[in-house]
Amino acid sequence: MRTALVIGTGLIGTSAALALVQRGVTVHLADHDPQQARTAAALGAGTDAAPEGPVDVAIVAAPPAHVAGVLADAMRRGAARGYLDVASVKGGPRRELEALGLDLGGYIGTHPMSGREKSGPLAATADLFEGRPWVLTPTRDTDTEVLNLALELVSHCRAVPVVMDADAHDRAVALVSHMPHLVSSMVAARLEHAEEAAVRLCGQGIRDVTRIAASDPRMWIDILSANPGPVADLLSDVAADLDETVRALRALQSSDDAERRKGGTGIEDVLRRGNAGQVRVPGKHGSAPRAYETVVVLIDDQPGQLARIFADAGRAGVNIEDVRIEHATGQQAGLVQLMVEPKAAAVLTEALRDRGWALRQ
Repeated sequence: MRTALVIGTGLIGTSAALALVQRGVTVHLADHDPQQARTAAALGAGTDAAPEGPVDVAIVAAPPAHVAGVLADAMRRGAARGYLDVASVKGGPRRELEALGLDLGGYIGTHPMSGREKSGPLAATADLFEGRPWVLTPTRDTDTEVLNLALELVSHCRAVPVVMDADAHDRAVALVSHMPHLVSSMVAARLEHAEEAAVRLCGQGIRDVTRIAASDPRMWIDILSANPGPVADLLSDVAADLDETVRALRALQSSDDAERRKGGTGIEDVLRRGNAGQVRVPGKHGSAPRAYETVVVLIDDQPGQLARIFADAGRAGVNIEDVRIEHATGQQAGLVQLMVEPKAAAVLTEALRDRGWALRQ
């Protein structure tokens, strides 16, 4: 791959362009909003000048509802040797292209499983995809050359290729991305008119649950409109669980002992099923989840605090497996949760205490 055309210079398109430029690929940028393409070019993602002839690969980074139309236009113009898109839904765009009667040997649908709450070229980074799965959905008609171009793109972006059927992909992302986003938004919506005194009690739990609810609604309308069936099926299952949980909670209010026991059993069931599902979420480097010990450190909100903690852990010979920060509401302080191997917890605790850090249980 020596040349590429990125059509759509939002977060994903500009991030891919930045990564390709770093690998020496000449990237041309196009967008329905020329100013956005110029912004991406100013960030170093390529040039907004049109290519003089066909490029090696055209990357369509448009919303799912517009992917087929943009791809069809590029194919009819002969803009590239190979074509791919990076939309979060795969089955629909391919069926639309088939309905248009286009030769799909030169096309492959892809989806990088990475993103941010922010959108647009200014949110883009060259390392957005590093270590993240990048789904490829080839068919029997896909040219080997196009599959190789897609694999080269994934390699340049330092992502991990995953091959899937298009419809299986759409069911999977409904489960791990689209449905959770709606549930997060529903939880966050409870806060909109809540009393200020209650909102000030927000801790890390509610922040974790509602983080993705900050995303652009217009973008998510496009995504959900392209994959409504699988998402609706999953939400129907969630709704059934909610109904059962509400009944169980009402039963806990009963004056009848048997009814209260029944309610407690219902709540325990949903919590245990939640435990069983949560442990299946891949852990570090995509491996099976591991049990870590947590060392909690109180820090001031000052520059260099985190760097000092990591340096002190390194001097103690302890590798930090994961880290979380819980900010104290209304205070210039926070709690840093350092996840380490169980055998390293005591070593890290002693080392941090010796260096003057305030630890918490």
